[in-house]
Amino acid sequence: MLKYIIRRLAMLIPVLLGVSLITFSLIHLIPGDPARSMLGEKASQQQLELLREEMGLNDPFIVQYGRFLGHIAQGDLGTSIQKKEDIASQLMEKLPATMELAIFAMILAVIIGVLAGVVAAIKQYSWFDNLSMTGALFGVSLPIFWLGLMMIWLFSVKFNILPPSGRLTAGVELNSITNFYLLDSILTGNWTAFKDAFSHLLMPGVALATIPMAIIARMTRSSMLEVMRQDYIRTANAKGLKKGLVVFQHALKNAFLPVLTVIGLQFGLLMGGAVLTETIFSWPGVGRYVYLAVLGRDYPIVQSAILVIAVIFVLVNLLTDLLYKYIDPRIKYN
Repeated sequence: MLKYIIRRLAMLIPVLLGVSLITFSLIHLIPGDPARSMLGEKASQQQLELLREEMGLNDPFIVQYGRFLGHIAQGDLGTSIQKKEDIASQLMEKLPATMELAIFAMILAVIIGVLAGVVAAIKQYSWFDNLSMTGALFGVSLPIFWLGLMMIWLFSVKFNILPPSGRLTAGVELNSITNFYLLDSILTGNWTAFKDAFSHLLMPGVALATIPMAIIARMTRSSMLEVMRQDYIRTANAKGLKKGLVVFQHALKNAFLPVLTVIGLQFGLLMGGAVLTETIFSWPGVGRYVYLAVLGRDYPIVQSAILVIAVIFVLVNLLTDLLYKYIDPRIKYN
């Protein structure tokens, strides 16, 4: 297994090179001028040219890309054009917020999606099956930005039940240890902060979980239906084993491999898909950081953030592949 892990990690290099090249190319095709964005509309042409020369924006594309790779190889993600802040430190500060949101959304998606898929498969063609699969279709189709706005209007404006934005209410104190607010509040025993942080996390978490929840439910149902037709399931039923034991111990365990693949892919996509959710709910994570950087033509932030998300995506998929062996011991890594 160690050789397999090393080989997969080695494959990370060409993947990241490809991601960096595509990202760097697309970023430079975006209309707008970083120098103009920094100096304002009243800046003279001479001032703009001096700043472009200072920032290296007048250099050929290949020179700029080579300089970017050189910094990345040294572990330097660069400096923000707008605020002159170290990008690596800013990403490390904002990444826990995005990770907390993505993990919470994925937990919701897995629990509800798997249970709905299992029940829908057991009660095929029943009202629950039709209702859950129709709901899954709506879940995949609903735009996150529309759903987020509707949730804010309903739960914040109409009924004033949940806070519309942010991670923590102003005035609520929390000693930050990991910058994962739920975890920090548990570690410090601050249950007031835990309740407040959870109330802030609920709406964006549900909005972000909607699409993966629907996909997981449909995949679980499809995989369970295939497994439930196998001979060993009929044999287990014929032996008089309890229905729950047959479903969860025999059927779900063997049906879970394709579901696990979808979970791994969806978690990686959540990291990138959090941009809309974080923007709507003013969630101070990487997604909103990237969105503001795009508006400000802050190229280094966008490039570095996408590269970090790509690394997380590849590592999550590697972890997913490694989990296969624990679900099915027959799988060998050569």
